[in-house]
Amino acid sequence: MSLSAGATAGYAVLGVFGGYVITSVLLLKCPTILHKKKKRDFWCSHISHRGGAAEKTENTLSAFHNAIDIGTQMLELDVHLTKDKRVVVAHDIDLKRIAGVDAKISDFDYEELPPICKCLKVTFCKDTMYNNDGEEERIPLLDQVFEEFPSIPINVDVKAENDELIMKVHDLVKKYQREKLTVWGNFSDKNCRKLHKLNPTVPLIFSMKRVLLVYVWFYTGLLPFIPLKESFFEIPYPDIFTKLDFPFSPTQKRMFSFVAFLMRSRILVSHLKARGIPTYFWVLNSEEDFEGAFKLGAEGVMTDYPSKLKTWLDKNPQYQI
Repeated sequence: MSLSAGATAGYAVLGVFGGYVITSVLLLKCPTILHKKKKRDFWCSHISHRGGAAEKTENTLSAFHNAIDIGTQMLELDVHLTKDKRVVVAHDIDLKRIAGVDAKISDFDYEELPPICKCLKVTFCKDTMYNNDGEEERIPLLDQVFEEFPSIPINVDVKAENDELIMKVHDLVKKYQREKLTVWGNFSDKNCRKLHKLNPTVPLIFSMKRVLLVYVWFYTGLLPFIPLKESFFEIPYPDIFTKLDFPFSPTQKRMFSFVAFLMRSRILVSHLKARGIPTYFWVLNSEEDFEGAFKLGAEGVMTDYPSKLKTWLDKNPQYQI
């Protein structure tokens, strides 16, 4: 008895789908069959978020020196542009939180910027403030950071969608010959595309849009077939938002719980690692979260407590690079 046209078509579709699944699984486990493994010049398990915002005034030279002295392997910082077009190291677009002045950084020339407040809230630590009992701190220039730490990998978050800022950061990276020791990017996909177009040799992080696409591609089986221009997969630790003081509604909390479940994939982290793309989780400040992140396969974590992470890694050398 001959098969009907409908049944034949059904078997054909099933065969194609089966072939797709098998190929996807194969490439998921062995991605270098299709993709050349990315090369890089450094490896990091210990990354200091804003230099270690819970131990020193965030994004300052004293914070960066403290983190380096402790043994951090990478500094993470943020940059903006002043009125006189200097690239400064600061997270916020304005000065209200860090300096108590209700104005934007771009409203001031560099020399006019006010000192940083003695007491700052640590963003990713619930009910935690950092109190500076020492000398007054000032917002540093990116030039100063590059000069002070010529051999330390630095993760530069280019905060504003500003072509002049992007170009000036690029020029500083070139000036200090830091193409192989700088990682750059931002949540903004537009910024990431511009940075990569300007200098594709500088390692790029995934924008938030691209992070979401990676998960969509992963759960639909497409990821093993797709080339990736980025070199570092930096994502929030799955539980981070439910542990903070953000005023989430019950519905939002359930949504974050579901997202956290989807993000907990060792298979995805392993696949990216096999392609030469390490996963870094941010921002972790407890031993429980350190352990959770490394058990998920992360190469490194960003922390506000460099000394705490260093102590934990010393006790768990299997995760230390």
